[in-house]
Amino acid sequence: MQNQQGQTHQNMHTGTVPPQMNHGGHEVFDVHEVLSGAIGTMDSYMLLRQHVKDPELLDILDRQYQFMQEEYNITVECFKSGQNPSKPTQSYKMTQGNDFIYGLTPSQPKKPVQSPTELTDACVSGMMLGSVKSGASMKTMVACEVTNPVVRRVLADSVPNCIEMAYELSIYQNKHHYYQVPQLAQQDMQQLLNAYAPAQGMPNNNMNMNTTH
Repeated sequence: MQNQQGQTHQNMHTGTVPPQMNHGGHEVFDVHEVLSGAIGTMDSYMLLRQHVKDPELLDILDRQYQFMQEEYNITVECFKSGQNPSKPTQSYKMTQGNDFIYGLTPSQPKKPVQSPTELTDACVSGMMLGSVKSGASMKTMVACEVTNPVVRRVLADSVPNCIEMAYELSIYQNKHHYYQVPQLAQQDMQQLLNAYAPAQGMPNNNMNMNTTH
């Protein structure tokens, strides 16, 4: 059997590897973690949905859930077959702008809720944000360990989608002052912005390797 790059895979114990078995042991466990995490995120979205009050947040939740479900199905399909899925991975497009409000305004200290009735849009959007950030980290780590080229590509293509969802949620939170963004003093920021200079030239390969000590 050959993969999409035309390479034949062999197992030293069993010989030629069919496409559906074109996975390393480490990869199988890692992809299970990704798929379990995806189910957990989608289940969390469904549990949280009943507590959403803002129509804008509800729209974000539903759009992200639908996209996650499609991406989950694509991942399951190529993981089972070891070959290209029936449809390519799509790119998630958020509907928010990308302007952040900088600076802090006074707010009450945060603390855990004592009852589901206390869940606010700030709580819900924060839990959603944590879930997709976790997915981005997990998929990035797993994509570095996957041996199957199709599964690796599907997972790698999914990472920017997790980032986009997290960005969309952080912008939503920022707009409603749930997620505030402090800035450094202008003088400190300017110094840090100019702390690095571009690299130039090629490494010097003419160093004397016979230096005596």
